[in-house]
Amino acid sequence: MRSLTRTLVLSLSLATPAFAAAAQDAGPAAAPMAVATDWRTVPADNLLVIDTNRGRILVEMTPDVAPLHVERMRVLARRGFFDGLVFHRVIDGFMAQTGDPLGTGEGQSPYPDLKAEFTFRRGPEMPFAPVAAPAGSAMGFLNSLPIQTQPTALMATTADGKVHGWGTYCPGVAGMARDEANDSANSQFFLMRQPYPALDKRYTIWGRVVSGLEVVRAIKVGDGDNGMVTAAPDRMTRVRIASDLATTERPVVQILDASSAAFRTLVDGVRTARGADFSVCDVDLPVQVSGPPAPPA
Repeated sequence: MRSLTRTLVLSLSLATPAFAAAAQDAGPAAAPMAVATDWRTVPADNLLVIDTNRGRILVEMTPDVAPLHVERMRVLARRGFFDGLVFHRVIDGFMAQTGDPLGTGEGQSPYPDLKAEFTFRRGPEMPFAPVAAPAGSAMGFLNSLPIQTQPTALMATTADGKVHGWGTYCPGVAGMARDEANDSANSQFFLMRQPYPALDKRYTIWGRVVSGLEVVRAIKVGDGDNGMVTAAPDRMTRVRIASDLATTERPVVQILDASSAAFRTLVDGVRTARGADFSVCDVDLPVQVSGPPAPPA
């Protein structure tokens, strides 16, 4: 038995294959006509640049949702901790996991484990854009992150003027791996290849892939827990915060602003196309990436 297990505890049998297949079959929606003011630039300090042997992955981190975990990612990236680490557990239709210096699922950074941030308090200052209203709640986007939350109207009744919220595991969402103990996340993280709502409120979400989801889905499959370790796993070659890169190396990411009219047009089109099967995971936010190309792997 492992003394330290940083792999996901849930079995893939808890997935919802029909939901994943439906989202995959839906395909990306066409971007609506948008003007310059409809685009939001991701702050460089919240942009994690993950270069891999498969290509570049850009993650918008969400400190409003998981400040402790975002700060840990910044610290480790700035120390070059992730450089050269393999994707040691990759399950097709699920996720790609990395961040273990041992490459076995047993390792971690020298820093203390983190307190879980499965949920957060959403205040009126946070840029929430609702897209659906299931009974007693709302689903939408906090910047690029899909979330579920209590209705905004409840803010008037709470002591802190805020409501309960949590991220939802759509494709591209970045989560933190842990042991069975809730407060045991450290350095290992995973990027979703497909939706997996069974993880909601069970593993801390700290960001979402905004460019390079096709890279995440191309990472070589291998799962040490099930004896399917690949002989030559894919790896991260360099991981940095965009603000730490020289301007000649720094990518600039613009995302369709969820508060814009163009975003509402996009959502309405996806909702019409999906009908009763519509989910927040069906909405693909258009992204523009500029700046220098990624360095060769």
